[in-house]
Amino acid sequence: MATACAFPDVFSWIEKLPPLNQWRTTCISLCLCSSTSSQPSLNLTISKNNQNQTLYFSIVANFNLPISLWTSKPIKFSSNSTKSLDEETISSLFVNLIEEVLHYGSNNNNNNSIKFHGVDSIPEAKEIFNLAFLTLFFLICIYEAPADLRSDCLNTLKNNLANCQSRRATKLLMRLLGSNLEEKWMRSINLAITNWIDEVQTARRRSALKTPSPLFSYAISTFGLWKVQLYCPLIAMNLENSSTNSTPSADERLQFSLNYHQLEGVIQFNYRVIPQETWVGIIVNIDNIRCDVIKLVSETLMAERGVGSTEKHFPSRISLQLTPTLQNNILSVSVGKSSENPVREIGVEKSIEAGFEPPNPYLGLKVSAGESMTMSLKPWKFEQSVYGNSGNLNWYLHDSMDGREVFSSKPSKFALINPKAWFKHRYSSVYRPFTRQGGVVFAGDEYGESVMWKVDKSALGRTMEWEVRGWIWLTYWPNRHRTFYNETRRLEFREIVGLTIS
Repeated sequence: MATACAFPDVFSWIEKLPPLNQWRTTCISLCLCSSTSSQPSLNLTISKNNQNQTLYFSIVANFNLPISLWTSKPIKFSSNSTKSLDEETISSLFVNLIEEVLHYGSNNNNNNSIKFHGVDSIPEAKEIFNLAFLTLFFLICIYEAPADLRSDCLNTLKNNLANCQSRRATKLLMRLLGSNLEEKWMRSINLAITNWIDEVQTARRRSALKTPSPLFSYAISTFGLWKVQLYCPLIAMNLENSSTNSTPSADERLQFSLNYHQLEGVIQFNYRVIPQETWVGIIVNIDNIRCDVIKLVSETLMAERGVGSTEKHFPSRISLQLTPTLQNNILSVSVGKSSENPVREIGVEKSIEAGFEPPNPYLGLKVSAGESMTMSLKPWKFEQSVYGNSGNLNWYLHDSMDGREVFSSKPSKFALINPKAWFKHRYSSVYRPFTRQGGVVFAGDEYGESVMWKVDKSALGRTMEWEVRGWIWLTYWPNRHRTFYNETRRLEFREIVGLTIS
C-alpha cells in the first residue's frame, strides 16, 4: 500500500536546492509517492543540460529502467545565479504546470495566454504552486501511471486534494486564473475524476471508492455581493432515485453521455445594511442563480461513444438556505411572498359529430362525442419560507402536462414515448423551461423578493457570518434517445460568507 502521508512541499524543496554549479550529478530527485518494496516509487526529477543551459522537470516511475510519465518544457537557467533556481525559472515552471493541467481537458486547443507577475509577487505563492503541482501529479497518475501503481498513488492523493489546505489554495489559484481559465481548469480535473470513477465502477469496486473532493465550491464576499461558485461531475453526485436499482449499464452509450457531464453553478446575492434608530436591517436579494450542465468531452466523442450531448440531466429543483452563524443578536427574520399560483387555463369543450356515408346497403350513420380540457402551468415555481432564523429559497420544476414536481416523480411509459411530451426536444423547443444549452437562470428581476434580518444595534461595527447552504437536483428523462431509463441525482454544498455591519 502507498503510504498515507502529506504530499511533499515541492516549492520549498526546489528553493533549497544547492546552486546548479554545485550539483555533483546532472539529476536530483524527490520522492512523491512511495510504495511497497515490490513496486517502484514515483519521483520528481530535475535534469540539467549544461551545453544549452536548460532544465527539465520530469515525473518518473522508478523501475529498474525508469519510465518518464511527464516532462516539462525546457526551462533556461543562468549559470551565474547564486541560487539553484531563480524567480524567473520557478515562474516559467508554474505557468508550465497550469498549461499541462489545461491540456488534459477536452478543449486543449485554447488560445488563452497565461500571464502572471513573478512568483515572488503572488500572495501565498508556495501554497498555490504546490497545489498546481499536486493537481498535475493527480492527472498524470490517472492517465499515465501503470495500472499496478495507479490505485495506491490515487488513494494517497485523494486525501491531500480534499484537505483544508488544498481547498484553500485552490480558491486562491482560481482567483489568480480568472473565470475563463477557471472553467477550463475545473473541466479538466472533473474529466479526470470521471474517468477514474468510471474505471473503478467498471471493475465492480464502486463501494471501495471515495472520490477526491467530487464537489468543489468557494465563496466570495465583497462590495455588497455574496457569490458561491461550484463544480461537480455528474458521475459523483448522489443517486436519489432511478427507474432501476443501478445505472443503465445495458445501454453503455447512454451511460457514457450521462456520465461525461458536470454541473457548473453560480449563486449570487446582493446585500444591504440599513441602520435604524434601535435596530439594523440586513437585506439580501437574489442577484443571479445559474446552473448549467456542461459536457466534459468533445461533441465528436459524444457522438462516437455516447448518444449525443443532448442526452443529459437537467436542473429540476434548487434549494438554498441562508443562516446567520451567530444568532444572539438576531431579532427577527422576514421573507417576501412565495410566487403566485401557476397560470391555469382550463376550458371544457364538448362536441358531437355525425356523418352519412352512402352508398351502402345499410344506413351509414357515424356519431362521435368528445370532451377536452387544457391547462397551462408555469414550469418553475418559486417559494420562500422561514425556519428559525434561516431564510429558505426554493425553485421547483413541474411537469406541464400533469403539474407534478419533476425531481420527486417518474414519467409514465406513455409520456416517455410521446413525441409531444414537454421534456422531448427540451433544448430546442420554443416552450423549453431551460436555456438552449440546457441550464437555468433565475435573475433578480423575476425572483427579486428579499430576506431581511433585524439585528440588535449592538452589532454595529462587527463582522457577521452567514452560512449559504444549498441542494441541487438534476434529473434525466430521455430527450431524443429511445429508452425508458430515468433518474435524479443530488448534491449538497455549504459555504460561509460575511459582511461588516456599518
